[in-house]
Amino acid sequence: MAQANAAPLATPLADRHLALGAKMVEFGGWLMPLQYSGILDEHRAVRSRAGIFDLSHMGELFVDGKDAAAALAYALTTDPGSLAVGRAHYSMICFPEGGILDDLIVYRLAAERFMVVANAANAGAVSDALAERISGFSVVLDDGSLATALVAIQGPLAAGVLAPLTDIAVDELRYYSAMEGTVAGVPALIGRTGYTGEDGFEIFVEVAAATRIWDALMVAGTPKGVVPVGLGARDTLRLEAGMPLYGNELGRDTTPYEAGLGRVVKLAKEGDFVGREALNRAHEIGPRRKLVGLIIRGRGIARHGYEVFVDDRRSGTVTSGTQSPTLNQPIAMAYVAPSDAEPGTIVSVGIRDQRVPAEVVPLPFYRRAT
Repeated sequence: MAQANAAPLATPLADRHLALGAKMVEFGGWLMPLQYSGILDEHRAVRSRAGIFDLSHMGELFVDGKDAAAALAYALTTDPGSLAVGRAHYSMICFPEGGILDDLIVYRLAAERFMVVANAANAGAVSDALAERISGFSVVLDDGSLATALVAIQGPLAAGVLAPLTDIAVDELRYYSAMEGTVAGVPALIGRTGYTGEDGFEIFVEVAAATRIWDALMVAGTPKGVVPVGLGARDTLRLEAGMPLYGNELGRDTTPYEAGLGRVVKLAKEGDFVGREALNRAHEIGPRRKLVGLIIRGRGIARHGYEVFVDDRRSGTVTSGTQSPTLNQPIAMAYVAPSDAEPGTIVSVGIRDQRVPAEVVPLPFYRRAT
């Protein structure tokens, strides 16, 4: 994994990004494309057609062995043993004190084999925590992050673009499921998962095969208006979809209950797990703050760190904010006092030197038609 103060790592698709004129930035220890044609154009392409993403900076951790399900049930807040083979679920790994170390996707690849996908900036910490927590179980942990590339295609046209390139029945692959097959003749794990609020697929392959997958998707998708998409549009897409970002909505000082994600804490599962006592206490006491959506009703964009007020009382803090390309109005997520979290509540956000009115609304801001 990337080391502190080390030069950023390059994904196997770095040359493709540069050839496409991408603006590159450091993110989570990696050099990643921020945008190609522009954040607005890329965002709208995903909502109306599809976009192709390089997600090779994410961490892929494989847990194998007869105790794999029990080991992960102890290490994480969910119960991966309840997954059928080929299914996936959203999960979290928490500190003993109840704060969030990272949010994850867990795939059950076989009866005794799981893949845990971690955020890039936290992949090393998650790998270390898993190694410590599962040390007493009959399992093997393989950190495959640097050997695995991940390319995603997201949007209404995603299935149509991918189907001719793969030997799996795309239409039969359920949401939050994964299947081994080939894409462009390359062995791959294809998951129907994503971080945009649209239908889409994430394709895990060996690093050496990444360019072949990327090129095949680009050739098949470009005539249909499919475009490469960078981190900038990925952020605006996930914000519209009400999906949390570690370091903004999630962190060590946040419990899943405060983030509105108490569903991923399986207090009823058998056996102990790291953080159970603290999370059970947090569940009984109730959240000290709640994550809400805000529609800004005045002029200005609410950015990360801006304060939220009710009258002259400080209620909380904005975690993410942008001008929504789909809704064509400013939106934000924020933590506020539980008493101020009811939809319809009018608050104000400190933007520059002004208090700008905003309305609390349910999340997500955007939900695709089914």
